[in-house]
Amino acid sequence: MTSAPGSSTPASGPPWPDKVALAKEPAGAGSPEHDVPRAGPAPGGDRRRGSHRPWASRRVPAALVALVILAAAGAVLCDVIAVRAGRPAAAWRRHLADELASRPVDDVWMLTGAAIAAVLGLWLIVLALTPGLRRRLPLRTPAGWPRPRLRATLDRDGAACLLRDAALRVPGVSRARVRVRRHRIKARADVRFRDPSQVQDDLTAALQEERDRLALCRPPRLVVRARRRAT
Repeated sequence: MTSAPGSSTPASGPPWPDKVALAKEPAGAGSPEHDVPRAGPAPGGDRRRGSHRPWASRRVPAALVALVILAAAGAVLCDVIAVRAGRPAAAWRRHLADELASRPVDDVWMLTGAAIAAVLGLWLIVLALTPGLRRRLPLRTPAGWPRPRLRATLDRDGAACLLRDAALRVPGVSRARVRVRRHRIKARADVRFRDPSQVQDDLTAALQEERDRLALCRPPRLVVRARRRAT
């Protein structure tokens, strides 16, 4: 069986189609709503969406607590096994039991030990109930994305670098220093030329625009100061 002249179809088998559909297009995929996820709410809108910081692993405190508990439990267990085997109790355990039985409650060492234990306990409770990662600023979750699956943060140093670059683009600013905190952004600029009041207005507008571009869940308050550079 031969193919027709000028045809590129193989001698055997079905002809190859010009185009093959790789995947079925979902319904409504051609609409603008399904092309790009919509941006998150405006800074003045719902700020709760994605506003929680990710929880820290707390590896160092957990490792320290585990090592202390393991050492204490291992020492007590070894001594109990020795006592059960017919040997006398360890000297440190007898001394500790005698001290706890003989010292009054208002003793200085008893109060000091209780205070240390209370501080350590409060520290562990705070670590367990707080997310940590205070140097990371949570970003808004785009509308249309599931909240548990998408959670992004921005480091404070990175945010300060972006804001400082935006401040240096303002005409008249020769030097800028930006510090980003959780609730406030402090920006200071040295003015080489132009009126400092006008430069401060332009600098405030530029920093507000750059802050809005960062898409932070809770945009910090801006505090801008511009001064004439001393020559």
